[in-house]
Amino acid sequence: MTLNFCKGLLWPLLGGALFLLLWQWGAGQVNTSLGALPGPLATLSQAGQLGEEFLAEREREQAFMARQAKRNAERLAADPAATVRLVPYTGRPTFVSQVLTSLRTVLLGFGLATLIAVPLGILLGMNPRLYQAVNPLVQVLKPISPLAWLPLITLVVSALYASGDPAFSKSFLISAATVALCSLWPTLINTAVGVSGIDPDLGNVSRVLRLSWPTHVRRIVLPGALPMIFTGLRLSLGVAWMVLIAAEMLAQNPGLGKFVWDEFQSGGASSLARIMVAVLTIGLIGCGLDRLMLALQQRWSWDKRAALR
Repeated sequence: MTLNFCKGLLWPLLGGALFLLLWQWGAGQVNTSLGALPGPLATLSQAGQLGEEFLAEREREQAFMARQAKRNAERLAADPAATVRLVPYTGRPTFVSQVLTSLRTVLLGFGLATLIAVPLGILLGMNPRLYQAVNPLVQVLKPISPLAWLPLITLVVSALYASGDPAFSKSFLISAATVALCSLWPTLINTAVGVSGIDPDLGNVSRVLRLSWPTHVRRIVLPGALPMIFTGLRLSLGVAWMVLIAAEMLAQNPGLGKFVWDEFQSGGASSLARIMVAVLTIGLIGCGLDRLMLALQQRWSWDKRAALR
Protein backbone atom coordinates (compact mmCIF):
# COMPACT_ATOMS: atom_id res chain seq x y z
CA MET A 1 0.00 0.00 0.00
CA THR A 2 2.87 2.36 0.86
CA LEU A 3 4.54 1.52 -2.46
CA ASN A 4 1.35 2.31 -4.39
CA PHE A 5 1.00 5.58 -2.49
CA CYS A 6 4.56 6.58 -3.39
CA LYS A 7 3.96 5.67 -7.04
CA GLY A 8 0.83 7.78 -7.01
CA LEU A 9 2.83 10.76 -5.78
CA LEU A 10 5.72 10.32 -8.18
CA TRP A 11 4.19 11.76 -11.33
CA PRO A 12 2.46 14.73 -9.61
CA LEU A 13 5.77 15.62 -7.94
CA LEU A 14 7.66 15.34 -11.23
CA GLY A 15 5.06 17.50 -12.95
CA GLY A 16 5.23 20.09 -10.19
CA ALA A 17 9.02 20.17 -10.26
CA LEU A 18 9.04 20.61 -14.04
CA PHE A 19 6.54 23.45 -13.77
CA LEU A 20 8.66 25.24 -11.16
CA LEU A 21 11.79 24.87 -13.29
CA LEU A 22 10.03 26.24 -16.38
CA TRP A 23 8.55 29.06 -14.31
CA GLN A 24 11.94 30.01 -12.87
CA TRP A 25 13.56 29.94 -16.30
CA GLY A 26 10.72 31.80 -18.03
CA ALA A 27 10.49 34.48 -15.35
CA GLY A 28 14.07 35.50 -16.01
CA GLN A 29 13.29 36.09 -19.69
CA VAL A 30 10.42 38.52 -19.12
CA ASN A 31 10.80 42.16 -18.10
CA THR A 32 7.69 44.28 -17.70
CA SER A 33 6.98 47.90 -16.87
CA LEU A 34 6.76 46.82 -13.21
CA GLY A 35 10.05 44.93 -13.29
CA ALA A 36 11.10 41.34 -13.89
CA LEU A 37 8.47 38.64 -13.66
CA PRO A 38 8.86 37.01 -10.22
CA GLY A 39 9.96 33.41 -10.03
CA PRO A 40 8.91 30.80 -7.47
CA LEU A 41 11.34 31.97 -4.78
CA ALA A 42 10.34 35.64 -5.07
CA THR A 43 6.67 34.65 -5.00
CA LEU A 44 7.18 32.46 -1.93
CA SER A 45 9.03 35.31 -0.19
CA GLN A 46 6.17 37.70 -0.90
CA ALA A 47 3.66 35.15 0.38
CA GLY A 48 5.56 35.14 3.66
CA GLN A 49 5.48 38.94 3.70
CA LEU A 50 1.72 38.95 3.20
CA GLY A 51 1.38 36.52 6.09
CA GLU A 52 3.46 38.79 8.32
CA GLU A 53 1.28 41.75 7.35
CA PHE A 54 -1.81 39.78 8.36
CA LEU A 55 -0.34 38.89 11.76
CA ALA A 56 0.73 42.50 12.36
CA GLU A 57 -2.76 43.73 11.49
CA ARG A 58 -4.29 41.20 13.88
CA GLU A 59 -2.04 42.46 16.67
CA ARG A 60 -3.14 46.03 15.98
CA GLU A 61 -6.78 44.94 16.04
CA GLN A 62 -6.35 43.12 19.35
CA ALA A 63 -4.59 46.15 20.86
CA PHE A 64 -7.38 48.44 19.61
CA MET A 65 -10.10 46.25 21.13
CA ALA A 66 -8.17 45.93 24.39
CA ARG A 67 -7.90 49.73 24.69
CA GLN A 68 -11.62 50.04 24.11
CA ALA A 69 -12.42 47.42 26.72
CA LYS A 70 -10.16 49.18 29.23
CA ARG A 71 -11.78 52.57 28.58
CA ASN A 72 -15.25 51.10 28.88
CA ALA A 73 -14.34 49.37 32.15
CA GLU A 74 -13.01 52.63 33.57
CA ARG A 75 -16.14 54.49 32.46
CA LEU A 76 -18.44 51.91 34.03
CA ALA A 77 -16.39 51.97 37.24
CA ALA A 78 -16.86 55.73 37.45
CA ASP A 79 -20.53 55.66 36.39
CA PRO A 80 -22.33 52.27 36.40
CA ALA A 81 -25.22 53.83 34.44
CA ALA A 82 -22.98 54.99 31.60
CA THR A 83 -23.65 53.72 28.09
CA VAL A 84 -20.66 52.04 26.48
CA ARG A 85 -20.18 50.41 23.09
CA LEU A 86 -17.48 48.66 21.15
CA VAL A 87 -16.43 50.32 17.90
CA PRO A 88 -15.41 47.75 15.28
CA TYR A 89 -11.84 47.84 14.07
CA THR A 90 -11.58 49.37 10.61
CA GLY A 91 -7.95 48.80 9.67
CA ARG A 92 -6.88 48.18 6.11
CA PRO A 93 -7.85 44.77 4.68
CA THR A 94 -5.05 42.24 4.47
CA PHE A 95 -4.52 39.55 1.85
CA VAL A 96 -5.89 36.86 4.18
CA SER A 97 -9.01 38.89 4.96
CA GLN A 98 -9.57 39.41 1.22
CA VAL A 99 -9.32 35.66 0.67
CA LEU A 100 -11.89 35.02 3.43
CA THR A 101 -14.21 37.65 1.95
CA SER A 102 -14.05 36.01 -1.47
CA LEU A 103 -14.74 32.57 0.05
CA ARG A 104 -17.79 33.83 1.94
CA THR A 105 -19.09 35.54 -1.19
CA VAL A 106 -18.65 32.57 -3.50
CA LEU A 107 -20.23 30.16 -1.01
CA LEU A 108 -23.28 32.41 -0.63
CA GLY A 109 -23.63 32.90 -4.40
CA PHE A 110 -23.13 29.20 -5.11
CA GLY A 111 -25.61 28.28 -2.37
CA LEU A 112 -28.25 30.57 -3.85
CA ALA A 113 -27.60 29.15 -7.33
CA THR A 114 -27.97 25.59 -6.01
CA LEU A 115 -31.25 26.37 -4.22
CA ILE A 116 -32.64 27.70 -7.50
CA ALA A 117 -31.10 25.30 -10.01
CA VAL A 118 -31.69 21.88 -8.43
CA PRO A 119 -35.46 22.17 -7.76
CA LEU A 120 -36.05 23.90 -11.10
CA GLY A 121 -33.93 21.29 -12.89
CA ILE A 122 -35.98 18.50 -11.31
CA LEU A 123 -39.20 20.12 -12.50
CA LEU A 124 -37.85 20.57 -16.03
CA GLY A 125 -36.54 17.01 -16.16
CA MET A 126 -39.86 15.54 -15.03
CA ASN A 127 -41.96 17.64 -17.41
CA PRO A 128 -40.78 17.51 -21.06
CA ARG A 129 -43.22 20.21 -22.18
CA LEU A 130 -42.05 22.59 -19.48
CA TYR A 131 -38.46 21.84 -20.51
CA GLN A 132 -39.25 22.69 -24.14
CA ALA A 133 -40.84 25.96 -23.03
CA VAL A 134 -37.99 27.05 -20.73
CA ASN A 135 -34.97 25.70 -22.61
CA PRO A 136 -34.78 28.55 -25.19
CA LEU A 137 -34.72 31.10 -22.38
CA VAL A 138 -31.96 29.15 -20.61
CA GLN A 139 -29.87 29.02 -23.78
CA VAL A 140 -30.23 32.80 -24.22
CA LEU A 141 -29.33 33.68 -20.62
CA LYS A 142 -26.55 31.10 -20.14
CA PRO A 143 -23.81 32.73 -22.28
CA ILE A 144 -24.28 36.27 -20.92
CA SER A 145 -21.03 37.53 -19.41
CA PRO A 146 -20.93 38.48 -15.73
CA LEU A 147 -19.47 41.82 -16.81
CA ALA A 148 -22.76 42.51 -18.59
CA TRP A 149 -24.89 41.44 -15.63
CA LEU A 150 -22.89 43.39 -13.05
CA PRO A 151 -24.18 46.93 -13.82
CA LEU A 152 -27.80 45.73 -13.84
CA ILE A 153 -27.39 43.80 -10.60
CA THR A 154 -25.68 46.80 -9.00
CA LEU A 155 -28.62 49.05 -9.88
CA VAL A 156 -31.23 46.53 -8.73
CA VAL A 157 -29.52 45.80 -5.39
CA SER A 158 -28.94 49.51 -4.75
CA ALA A 159 -32.64 50.20 -5.41
CA LEU A 160 -34.08 47.32 -3.38
CA TYR A 161 -31.59 46.96 -0.55
CA ALA A 162 -31.93 50.22 1.35
CA SER A 163 -31.42 49.95 5.10
CA GLY A 164 -29.98 52.17 7.76
CA ASP A 165 -28.41 49.18 9.51
CA PRO A 166 -27.84 46.55 6.80
CA ALA A 167 -26.94 42.99 7.77
CA PHE A 168 -24.74 42.71 4.66
CA SER A 169 -22.91 45.35 2.68
CA LYS A 170 -24.24 46.14 -0.78
CA SER A 171 -20.94 45.21 -2.39
CA PHE A 172 -21.14 41.75 -0.80
CA LEU A 173 -24.69 41.18 -2.06
CA ILE A 174 -23.86 42.50 -5.54
CA SER A 175 -20.95 40.07 -5.91
CA ALA A 176 -22.97 37.15 -4.49
CA ALA A 177 -25.95 37.86 -6.77
CA THR A 178 -23.68 38.08 -9.81
CA VAL A 179 -22.09 34.75 -8.89
CA ALA A 180 -25.48 33.10 -8.39
CA LEU A 181 -26.93 34.37 -11.66
CA CYS A 182 -23.93 33.28 -13.74
CA SER A 183 -23.23 29.92 -12.09
CA LEU A 184 -26.66 28.30 -11.82
CA TRP A 185 -26.88 27.16 -15.48
CA PRO A 186 -24.57 24.10 -15.41
CA THR A 187 -26.41 22.71 -12.38
CA LEU A 188 -29.81 23.48 -13.91
CA ILE A 189 -29.03 21.81 -17.24
CA ASN A 190 -27.28 18.77 -15.77
CA THR A 191 -30.05 18.23 -13.23
CA ALA A 192 -32.73 18.37 -15.94
CA VAL A 193 -30.77 15.98 -18.17
CA GLY A 194 -30.08 13.61 -15.26
CA VAL A 195 -33.74 13.50 -14.22
CA SER A 196 -35.01 13.00 -17.77
CA GLY A 197 -32.54 10.14 -18.28
CA ILE A 198 -33.74 8.05 -15.33
CA ASP A 199 -34.71 4.48 -16.28
CA PRO A 200 -38.46 4.42 -17.07
CA ASP A 201 -38.75 1.13 -15.16
CA LEU A 202 -38.06 3.07 -11.96
CA GLY A 203 -41.02 5.30 -12.75
CA ASN A 204 -43.17 2.21 -13.27
CA VAL A 205 -42.08 0.87 -9.88
CA SER A 206 -43.05 4.18 -8.30
CA ARG A 207 -46.50 4.01 -9.87
CA VAL A 208 -47.01 0.40 -8.78
CA LEU A 209 -46.09 1.33 -5.20
CA ARG A 210 -48.30 4.44 -5.49
CA LEU A 211 -45.61 6.71 -4.10
CA SER A 212 -46.58 10.30 -3.48
CA TRP A 213 -44.88 12.97 -5.57
CA PRO A 214 -42.50 14.11 -2.77
CA THR A 215 -41.61 10.50 -1.98
CA HIS A 216 -41.11 9.74 -5.68
CA VAL A 217 -38.69 12.66 -5.97
CA ARG A 218 -36.83 11.70 -2.79
CA ARG A 219 -36.65 7.95 -3.37
CA ILE A 220 -36.46 7.65 -7.15
CA VAL A 221 -35.57 10.91 -8.88
CA LEU A 222 -32.83 12.32 -6.66
CA PRO A 223 -30.81 9.08 -6.27
CA GLY A 224 -31.08 8.35 -10.00
CA ALA A 225 -30.02 11.85 -11.07
CA LEU A 226 -27.41 12.40 -8.36
CA PRO A 227 -24.31 11.76 -10.53
CA MET A 228 -25.43 14.32 -13.10
CA ILE A 229 -26.47 16.77 -10.38
CA PHE A 230 -23.00 16.61 -8.84
CA THR A 231 -21.41 17.07 -12.25
CA GLY A 232 -23.43 20.26 -12.63
CA LEU A 233 -22.54 21.39 -9.12
CA ARG A 234 -18.81 20.94 -9.77
CA LEU A 235 -19.07 22.92 -13.00
CA SER A 236 -21.15 25.62 -11.32
CA LEU A 237 -18.70 25.98 -8.44
CA GLY A 238 -15.82 26.46 -10.87
CA VAL A 239 -17.81 29.05 -12.82
CA ALA A 240 -18.79 30.78 -9.57
CA TRP A 241 -15.17 31.17 -8.49
CA MET A 242 -14.09 32.57 -11.86
CA VAL A 243 -17.06 34.94 -12.05
CA LEU A 244 -16.43 36.24 -8.54
CA ILE A 245 -12.84 37.30 -9.24
CA ALA A 246 -13.92 39.15 -12.40
CA ALA A 247 -16.81 40.83 -10.60
CA GLU A 248 -14.60 41.97 -7.74
CA MET A 249 -12.08 43.45 -10.15
CA LEU A 250 -14.68 45.31 -12.19
CA ALA A 251 -16.86 46.56 -9.33
CA GLN A 252 -13.97 47.09 -6.90
CA ASN A 253 -15.80 45.03 -4.29
CA PRO A 254 -13.70 43.61 -1.42
CA GLY A 255 -12.01 40.33 -2.21
CA LEU A 256 -9.17 38.73 -4.13
CA GLY A 257 -10.17 40.40 -7.39
CA LYS A 258 -9.89 43.85 -5.84
CA PHE A 259 -6.55 42.90 -4.28
CA VAL A 260 -5.15 41.98 -7.71
CA TRP A 261 -6.47 45.17 -9.30
CA ASP A 262 -5.17 47.40 -6.48
CA GLU A 263 -1.71 45.87 -6.73
CA PHE A 264 -1.71 46.33 -10.50
CA GLN A 265 -2.69 49.97 -10.11
CA SER A 266 -0.15 50.66 -7.36
CA GLY A 267 2.80 49.63 -9.54
CA GLY A 268 5.09 49.06 -6.55
CA ALA A 269 8.30 47.08 -6.57
CA SER A 270 6.59 44.07 -5.01
CA SER A 271 3.31 44.34 -6.94
CA LEU A 272 4.10 41.64 -9.48
CA ALA A 273 5.08 39.13 -6.81
CA ARG A 274 1.96 39.94 -4.79
CA ILE A 275 -0.20 39.50 -7.88
CA MET A 276 1.49 36.17 -8.54
CA VAL A 277 0.71 35.07 -4.97
CA ALA A 278 -2.93 36.02 -5.53
CA VAL A 279 -3.07 34.17 -8.86
CA LEU A 280 -1.67 30.98 -7.33
CA THR A 281 -4.02 31.34 -4.36
CA ILE A 282 -7.00 31.66 -6.71
CA GLY A 283 -5.92 28.50 -8.51
CA LEU A 284 -5.30 26.53 -5.32
CA ILE A 285 -8.63 27.55 -3.81
CA GLY A 286 -10.44 26.66 -7.02
CA CYS A 287 -8.77 23.25 -7.01
CA GLY A 288 -9.62 22.77 -3.33
CA LEU A 289 -13.28 23.63 -3.89
CA ASP A 290 -13.48 21.14 -6.75
CA ARG A 291 -11.85 18.42 -4.62
CA LEU A 292 -14.31 19.17 -1.82
CA MET A 293 -17.26 18.76 -4.19
CA LEU A 294 -15.71 15.54 -5.52
CA ALA A 295 -15.40 14.20 -1.97
CA LEU A 296 -19.06 14.98 -1.32
CA GLN A 297 -20.01 13.21 -4.54
CA GLN A 298 -18.03 10.13 -3.53
CA ARG A 299 -19.67 10.21 -0.11
CA TRP A 300 -23.27 10.56 -1.27
CA SER A 301 -23.35 8.90 -4.68
CA TRP A 302 -24.99 5.48 -4.78
CA ASP A 303 -22.55 4.19 -7.41
CA LYS A 304 -19.35 3.66 -5.42
CA ARG A 305 -17.64 1.97 -8.38
CA ALA A 306 -17.80 5.01 -10.63
CA ALA A 307 -14.41 6.53 -11.49
CA LEU A 308 -14.59 10.14 -10.30
CA ARG A 309 -11.81 12.55 -11.21
